Amino acid sequence: MPFPALSRPVCALLAAGLLTLAPAGAHAATTVKAAKAVTPAATRDAPALPGYQADLSQTTVSGLSSGGFMAAQFAVAYSATVAGAGIIAGGPYFCSGQPGRFPYIPYLTNALTTCMNPGSAQVAPPVASELLRAANDFARMRLIDDTANLKRQRVYLFSGTKDQTVTQPVVEQVGKFYALAGTPAEQIRFVDNVGAGHAIITDNNQDTACGVTASPFINDCDFVQARDILQHLYPGLQPASATLTGKLISFNQRSFIQSAYSSMNNTGYAYIPKACDSESCRVHVVFHGCLQTTQAIGDRFYTSTGYNQVADANKIIVLYPQAEPSPVYPYNPKGCWDFWGYTSLNPIDPDFYRKSGTQMQAVKGMLDRLGSARNSRH
Repeated sequence: MPFPALSRPVCALLAAGLLTLAPAGAHAATTVKAAKAVTPAATRDAPALPGYQADLSQTTVSGLSSGGFMAAQFAVAYSATVAGAGIIAGGPYFCSGQPGRFPYIPYLTNALTTCMNPGSAQVAPPVASELLRAANDFARMRLIDDTANLKRQRVYLFSGTKDQTVTQPVVEQVGKFYALAGTPAEQIRFVDNVGAGHAIITDNNQDTACGVTASPFINDCDFVQARDILQHLYPGLQPASATLTGKLISFNQRSFIQSAYSSMNNTGYAYIPKACDSESCRVHVVFHGCLQTTQAIGDRFYTSTGYNQVADANKIIVLYPQAEPSPVYPYNPKGCWDFWGYTSLNPIDPDFYRKSGTQMQAVKGMLDRLGSARNSRH
């Protein structure tokens, strides 16, 4: 369980798999079978991530579900670095921190209800103004970067009309959060008219049907969402490459992790366009969703969602950090990214939303490595 102080009923609720941002159809038992059947593409002995002298001033992020929450979280906490965010079926920064007031904020309950399907739970959606107020307070305490940086970010939001896992009222609050922070309306794009389930979208008829919500949460809705996201975050992109010319690398992710309770895999992945071997490229970070780890779906997320083809033609390094299922402590059985505090030792004062959060620091370390001198590995 994530918090030693949690009551038995709450732990039972968590153990039932409700905190997975995946529907009942993707039952934990199915995930266990998939984990046994799939061999990840790399091992814990992966080499160190090399430096590529990347231009970190143009760093952007995106993600689905818990990865969408993580993208929103990372973009706000490290707003001095991040120039834009793509959030698919995710909610606003610090979503699980509201409602509630210190010293008691029911992060777990909020994540299960307010941040997912508040209508079904008979609670109100998150309130953008309250969350921005919290972010401003954290910035004043220097726990995160200055929120004034949010005005320059470009933001892509997506909510499928058939998504009942993270519903549209939750995603809408991300746009309101940015609008209140002063981000111009023309920098915010909200796609809310596609009959998609809870998934990232492709134009591949081999993928799951558009309106379905089921593993691997990669759905064919006749457009490539990765292209849609990157085009908004980086206006004026060249068409995607029909044939990849770069390389997909695995790297030692463990070296960036400072805690034994990270629920992160030993191995991460990155796509490096050929041009980036000699030129300074931008970096886009993609956070997978729950049940999209290598244990659950192998290499599907980082090879078949369309990011690499767009990146290949546009000098963008794509970084794919990896969470992993953690069945005991921290309790994260479906490999979700942390937006409610399961990696924090102190449930009263968690740090998942801060720059100092275990997962946050690790990903920032990976970015810093990519921005370091070419071929450096420390």
